[in-house]
Amino acid sequence: MILRALIVDDEYPAREELRYHLKEYDNIKIVGEAGKVSEAMELIDALHYDVVFLDVNMPSESGIDLGVKLLEKENPPCIIYITAYEEYAVEAFDVNAVGYVLKPIDEDKLRRAIEKVTRILKKKGNSNSAPVMDAPTASELKIVVPVSSDVAGKISAFENDKTVLVDTTDIYFAYVDTNYVFIKKYALKLITKYTLLRLEEKLTCENFMRISRSHLVNLLKIKEISPFFNGRCTITLTDKESTKIQVSRRQSSELKKLFDI
Repeated sequence: MILRALIVDDEYPAREELRYHLKEYDNIKIVGEAGKVSEAMELIDALHYDVVFLDVNMPSESGIDLGVKLLEKENPPCIIYITAYEEYAVEAFDVNAVGYVLKPIDEDKLRRAIEKVTRILKKKGNSNSAPVMDAPTASELKIVVPVSSDVAGKISAFENDKTVLVDTTDIYFAYVDTNYVFIKKYALKLITKYTLLRLEEKLTCENFMRISRSHLVNLLKIKEISPFFNGRCTITLTDKESTKIQVSRRQSSELKKLFDI
């Protein structure tokens, strides 16, 4: 049984340490990381996770706050708290936490918590705990023709707990947010498995342009180009929110040349 895991901690060294410990487990697949509760909820809403490794003390909202939110979900992931604060243990178990491991990480307690998650999911017969695949299958996509995520004109992305194929013509822009790459359709945002560079490479034959370090835009979806300052410009897209994105100075020059501005 492979467990899809999400790590939530506002400190990068702490996430790195946990990743190091989790490398010892062949049944753990780290699918995502987040530095705050709002980012974690965004990832959980986009993709199913079997287990969340969660810190307690974080900015804005705490790990306990996230645990309360997860209780409201129909099929919530199991929670293992990894924290330096022992005084929150009672609150942690009030939100049905499976484990409470103090930092520095006690390997034996971590192992027992992971084993407990595995037993719980086996008992539930959780269909979402099937092996994580790097490429979608036809049955996962609920289609009857064999399709690869590398087919020209298609990009794979995640919606809830499904892998879906998105027509590149439906993509308005792609962007990086906290080390994850999202693609924006007209009114829908989806998380992808790609880096922005890899996505740019896949879209080289399409009408896409890298307008900054963090944004890749479909040129056919631009509605307006407005001056900003120091030679830079801002574009407005035709998506539902009429998203505005600032263009880097160098790419502003290229964009103006492209549209004869």
